[in-house]
Amino acid sequence: MAVSAGTTNHETFIRKTTIHKTFKEQEGDSHAMTGALHGYEAIIGLEVHIQVRTSTKLFCGCPNRFGGEPNTRVCPVCMGYPGVLPVLNREAVRKTLGAGLMCDCTINTYSKFDRKNYFYPDMPKNYQISQYDLPFCRGGTMPVSGVGLSGGEMQSKGIGITRIHLEEDVAKSTHFGSYSGIDFNRAGIPLMEIVSEPDMRTPDEAYAYLTGLKQIMQYAEISDCDMEKGQLRCDVNVSVRPVDQTAFGEKIEIKNLNSFRAVHRALEYEIDRQISDLREGASLRQETRRWDDALGMTAVMRVKESAHDYRYFPEPDLMPLEIGTDWRNEIQDSLPERPGVRRDRFVAHYRITPYDADVLTQDKLLADYFERAVAKGATPKTVANWMQTELLRELSDSAQGIAESPVAPEALAELVALIEDKTISGKIAKDVFHIMFATGKAPSVIVEEKGLKQVSDDAEIGVFVDRALAENPAVVEDYRTGNKKSLQFLMGQVMKFSRGKANPQSANRLLKERLEASEG
Repeated sequence: MAVSAGTTNHETFIRKTTIHKTFKEQEGDSHAMTGALHGYEAIIGLEVHIQVRTSTKLFCGCPNRFGGEPNTRVCPVCMGYPGVLPVLNREAVRKTLGAGLMCDCTINTYSKFDRKNYFYPDMPKNYQISQYDLPFCRGGTMPVSGVGLSGGEMQSKGIGITRIHLEEDVAKSTHFGSYSGIDFNRAGIPLMEIVSEPDMRTPDEAYAYLTGLKQIMQYAEISDCDMEKGQLRCDVNVSVRPVDQTAFGEKIEIKNLNSFRAVHRALEYEIDRQISDLREGASLRQETRRWDDALGMTAVMRVKESAHDYRYFPEPDLMPLEIGTDWRNEIQDSLPERPGVRRDRFVAHYRITPYDADVLTQDKLLADYFERAVAKGATPKTVANWMQTELLRELSDSAQGIAESPVAPEALAELVALIEDKTISGKIAKDVFHIMFATGKAPSVIVEEKGLKQVSDDAEIGVFVDRALAENPAVVEDYRTGNKKSLQFLMGQVMKFSRGKANPQSANRLLKERLEASEG
């Protein structure tokens, strides 16, 4: 779509929105954006930067922590003063290798650092110590499957990972109208760049890839991946092509993506925009566009006429690294079970549903909690149900994570045991759990203190049943005339008189026996 030089951004937005709306109405809902309906398909690749969780920066002893007063966590090394020398952080290398192994990458036995030369205010040395032709990790895979963010089912597939390399992060720029400030606290923090193959075809696949990557990095304690703190940042490359064409279309890069949902929305818009323009006869050009989350659209930042020449050359102040088999194996042995493998094991071993397993393995600590509770003898399905309902609800209401839960997994297992041996009813158990969460007390202590043990003796329950029948003759008569739903009301009365402690199965049986006897 051609836009005249005098067209305002607002007018462009209105015209684009109108065209895209009409296009979607003609073609049908393309929310999942497979491209197949339009005779086109999208080609998507992601470049993800993840800060590595270490105590210090990559080449100096400054603390690797978020925040702090601007330019207070710096030293001559990370500020790029003349004459200083970098000292490599071994833990950062270890965790980068761990990330590669978690993603089934090949670990290069010989690797080195390179200088990437460019001039920008956030780069204190006017070059970045990075890796070019010999990164630590090559050729991995990230599986994606399941229901996408758009609600459609994704086919299982593996998204290729081209490389994972380690580099130093740059400073943070903050813009104040006509001037900018630079905070070098972030400069020098170890940063992994994970480059995918252009294997994704839909926004759903891109979203699933990012979610899986974040999950793996958190599982292995490589990074916290907090996007609000800049610990995970993502650039998107996307093009479209006719489905019968093998050559890629013109690649468009999208920046300013502050959440996974923003990546999904930006891809939906951009794929739609590119297909719409091509169908109208317009040509696309290689360019970088900025995502505007408020407007829900991309806008041109700059046109790329040629690739950047960063003049890479080997970093002269750092020796090349040889990754020995023993160290690689040691790192491999220290890594946790991958989330997908753990999810499949939960389904096969504990006989819980794939949905339950997926929820429980989203967070490693949550999955650990589940297995600790089950290890105490609790029924897996019952534990899964209580965790997904009562535990996660209480944690959400109190804005706490599973690590801060006042209810230990052993305590939850004890509560489940009290239900299953009929010491307390399921309804009473919910009240007990609420007290457990508020006080941290053991369930058996609460049951004893509150006198909540379930009444299972027929003689005791019979007293409550007789009272319910005596005080509700009209309801009893309804039951006798065929309104069997009246039994539910009478059950409620029995539970009320027993303060919820009557065994429901016994109460139900005794009620029916009394009612049927009176009918006879």
